[in-house]
Amino acid sequence: MDGHRAPMGRRNALGAGAGALAAALAAGCARSDGAGGAGGPAAVTRPPGTSSATTASGTPGPTVTAAVTPSPAASRAAAPAPRAFPGLPFRIAHGPRDRPRVALTFDGRGDPDLARAALARCEQAGAHVTVLVVGAWLADHPGLARRILDGGHEIGNHTEHHLDLASLDERAAYEEIAACARRLRRLTGSIGAWFRPSPTAYASPLLQRLAQRAGYPHVLGCDVESLDHAATRVATVTRKVAGELRNGSVVELSLGRPVTVDALPLLLAEIGRRGLRAVTATELLGRPAADVTRTAR
Repeated sequence: MDGHRAPMGRRNALGAGAGALAAALAAGCARSDGAGGAGGPAAVTRPPGTSSATTASGTPGPTVTAAVTPSPAASRAAAPAPRAFPGLPFRIAHGPRDRPRVALTFDGRGDPDLARAALARCEQAGAHVTVLVVGAWLADHPGLARRILDGGHEIGNHTEHHLDLASLDERAAYEEIAACARRLRRLTGSIGAWFRPSPTAYASPLLQRLAQRAGYPHVLGCDVESLDHAATRVATVTRKVAGELRNGSVVELSLGRPVTVDALPLLLAEIGRRGLRAVTATELLGRPAADVTRTAR
């Protein structure tokens, strides 16, 4: 669990599994995202009445929505608090390699209907996942906090506006982390189980310090990147993940994109075929499932 990405050479050791999946895809499972620019990153829509913010450097910043008052249903959801894992590095890229478990982790943004469809497909396969939400997206769709938790999943912080944190000054970068943490606390009672920087899972020493200041003892990285944010075909996503997946893998996916939703049944079937179990990132690292997935009702 040293935070290093699995080398591509490991695909040879998984040839049989990847080959079986490729055969299924060759039978007609590949499809495109569709027209209208769906292949690009999903946009975060903002409701009327929002205002423009200004960064610490005085340059125009992202549009900021007004504070959201959670509905009674959303406020009942109980999110687990961040947990420190002694002996592990600050940036955790994978779990134990000696247990047949993997963690599917999703960037929480994009089409909310597709997000619900992705969660439903995971639940149909008995998979529990980790969703790192963008705060502005959750502001537009606050009920999804409850939906994630009630599905037995866990929720975390992927910054407020999904900006490139490395391009911001220290004050603005910290506010991106802290603003999402505040939103999660209002909606779920906790700042969320994990933090993942945007737009990538890499955390510089400065971002590590800022995340710790915001209350996150670890950054959740990954060792398998699906690259679904740029993909237009299901086969591209499934072959990339299947070629690198192994015990302890943390897989990075997008929640609200068509290609990801279409790829999930094949990915979940491949996980089951290999005798693996999809669990939350917290459970992957050793916390009992009952403690991670409970919700207050």
